[in-house]
Amino acid sequence: MSFSKPNASVATRTKNRTPNDRTQASGMCSVCVDECPGYCEIGKSAFRASENLYPQPFGTITAGADKEYPVDFSHLNVMGSAVGAVGIEADSDKAIFENVNIETRLGRDKGIKLKLPIVIPGLGSTRVAKTHWDGLAIGSAISGTSLTIGENVGGMDPNSQIENGKITYCPDIEYRVKTFQEWQSDGYGLIVMQENVEDSRLGVLEYGINKLGVQAVELKWGQGAKDIGGEVKIDNLDKARMLRDRGYIVLPDPYDGNVSTLFGKAFKEFERHSRIGMVNEEGFVKRVEELRKAGAKYVFLKTGAYRPADLARAVRYCSVAGVDVLTVDGAGGGTGMSPWHMMNEWGVPTLYIAALTYNYVHKLASRGQYVPDIILAGGFAFEDDIFKAIALGAPYVKAVGMARSPLCAAHVGKLIGEQLKNNNIDKTIEPYGKTMDEIFVLAAKAKRLFGSNGKEVPPGAIGVYSYYQRLSQGLRQLMCGSRKFALEYMTRNDITALTKEAAEVTGIKYIMDIDMEEAEQILTGKGKAVSKTAKAVVKQKVKPKIKAKVKVKAKVSPPKPKAKKKK
Repeated sequence: MSFSKPNASVATRTKNRTPNDRTQASGMCSVCVDECPGYCEIGKSAFRASENLYPQPFGTITAGADKEYPVDFSHLNVMGSAVGAVGIEADSDKAIFENVNIETRLGRDKGIKLKLPIVIPGLGSTRVAKTHWDGLAIGSAISGTSLTIGENVGGMDPNSQIENGKITYCPDIEYRVKTFQEWQSDGYGLIVMQENVEDSRLGVLEYGINKLGVQAVELKWGQGAKDIGGEVKIDNLDKARMLRDRGYIVLPDPYDGNVSTLFGKAFKEFERHSRIGMVNEEGFVKRVEELRKAGAKYVFLKTGAYRPADLARAVRYCSVAGVDVLTVDGAGGGTGMSPWHMMNEWGVPTLYIAALTYNYVHKLASRGQYVPDIILAGGFAFEDDIFKAIALGAPYVKAVGMARSPLCAAHVGKLIGEQLKNNNIDKTIEPYGKTMDEIFVLAAKAKRLFGSNGKEVPPGAIGVYSYYQRLSQGLRQLMCGSRKFALEYMTRNDITALTKEAAEVTGIKYIMDIDMEEAEQILTGKGKAVSKTAKAVVKQKVKPKIKAKVKVKAKVSPPKPKAKKKK
């Protein structure tokens, strides 16, 4: 059995000539014929070369790995109960899902407040992130959640002002920060700025802290989708040269005379790549201290699906440096720009790295050492994912990271808004109505709550807000069924493993073993499951039988000896 699907994918716009007859290992058609024009990845690579490394159309999509891992979160199930309530009075009129508290707190001082345990881990210089920023930023802000400005935004902005190698002004970063800040309310939610190697050299985080009032910054080691730096495509020769001048790796060389001649003919886009970092404990601790001295209130670290030893480094270094939050991103997570085969074939998958994260953090905590709050990311999209991730990593995991799914919600919301504006509604949407208030269930509520002072909530933001409200209610329902009425009460015992392999990977009890001792106590009457009334009924039924046995025993006892007659 192969877990991979090589050589043909909608992500790379490739297919097999004989899709039902292909070799498992290579993904090639069982018979490769001369007349085939090259439908598959191998064939397309024969004339488009490295262009075919990436999902397409590049810049306007996001893509997620389609590899099937041996064990994933579907191998875990949520456990419910018919008994009691934790975090609320065990009263059927009070223990309802609307009363479940799903707010979470992050940071050493627990000063970061989120209404939902959701964080968008990092959307940087990609075109798709910039296109949907209003929807993502405003949607996150009004939902009381967190959003991260990802890597390379400052370096990519052609209007950035750079003096002595440091950014002093960046309109793109300023717009992204202020868009979130203007819609943030009640002290909930957070905007985070991230840096990679190039950002660090440009002083991007210091600019955000000192000029824009950003309180939370994040060092980035990597992500789950790839084990190299970020990459984007550039369709402008002058911009490609500008980025080369700013220190980025640009392929092919835009200053090469032959390349500039071929640009727009043989190829239409340059590739811009970031450098990989070189991590060590001393340098990491020093950088955290620099950021705190610069005024950062909270310092995060985001790491990718690297080998377990690197995860151990992340946990250890965060403990030593007193980092507030560690985000761990598992392989299989999606992006809009990672090489397709790299996204599918590298790294530790999300469930595996989540289990390792718990093991490593718990080991330090058991020794009395400081551990940061944990965010798990890597392919999450629905309320059951949130529940399972928080339960698996309890009590250390405080939230989950999601990017592709909020992007999808922002995209759909924006698209519907444009269709309404142009009076060209898609046939699949038309049955719901012909106005914003008819199509979007929560449009009127969003306008009423957040549309004051002349501000209008854009359709993309309503899309994100609506999606998050669905997740909010879904999570509350799952938690209510498990009788847990706040996130802080969730434990690893709230989930179970459906397979023994999943149990071995995660340390979560196998479904046939969970509750074994408690069930035995209940069945033997030693547990607390038998009520006083039930015990009384059992006693009444058993007592007569015991008396009957005693009477029978008396009948068969030997007769008393007769008294002797007097002579």
